[in-house]
Amino acid sequence: MHIGIFGGTFNPIHLGHLRSAEEVREHQRLDRILFIPSATPPHKQATGVAAAHHRLAMVRLAIRGNPYFRVSTIELERTGRSYSIDTLRLLHQRLPRARFAFIIGLDAFREIATWKDYHSIFGLTDLVVTSRPPYAISSIRNALPVAVRTQFCYQPKTRTLEHRTGHRIVFQPLTDLDISASSIRAQLARRQSIRYLVPIAVERYIARHGLYARRVGLH
Repeated sequence: MHIGIFGGTFNPIHLGHLRSAEEVREHQRLDRILFIPSATPPHKQATGVAAAHHRLAMVRLAIRGNPYFRVSTIELERTGRSYSIDTLRLLHQRLPRARFAFIIGLDAFREIATWKDYHSIFGLTDLVVTSRPPYAISSIRNALPVAVRTQFCYQPKTRTLEHRTGHRIVFQPLTDLDISASSIRAQLARRQSIRYLVPIAVERYIARHGLYARRVGLH
């Protein structure tokens, strides 16, 4: 089974997340996408981040009805910061027969050398690097940390970078949807509508629990 790993703060989850996951699943022919809300993101400030149980509940509401989408609490079950390498190792223990595809945005990929044990990640999972058009495979090759570049071989037929372990880095262009969690929170703070930016169930959940210092009016 080939499983996509889609981690994030999901503060809140929105239609851009869902559409990105669907496009990756379809183009990479994944059997399942695991949405993994982070407990304590290592690269983000905790200020303004909704409590983990709220973010988990919103993800569950957002993916309900899609048979290919699942939610995992693997990072919420651990104490401390949510490091990707720890999550990958634990997933391998729990699902030893699965092959994983770690979904990561190009901006985050450019900073992967700052991640904990980043060099070990390439031997545990495929990476699907996503971005909006225009795009170029050279962006990925140039973004690879210098220390690991010799471990990869470019495959021109598939336009992928293949690691010495057989895992691949694939570039996946996405539909250009200009939606972000930060802009949604800002709109809520200004008492503006977020309809059609998040699933209606998520909009209602935010309103019901008074998240992000704003109550959304429902019609």
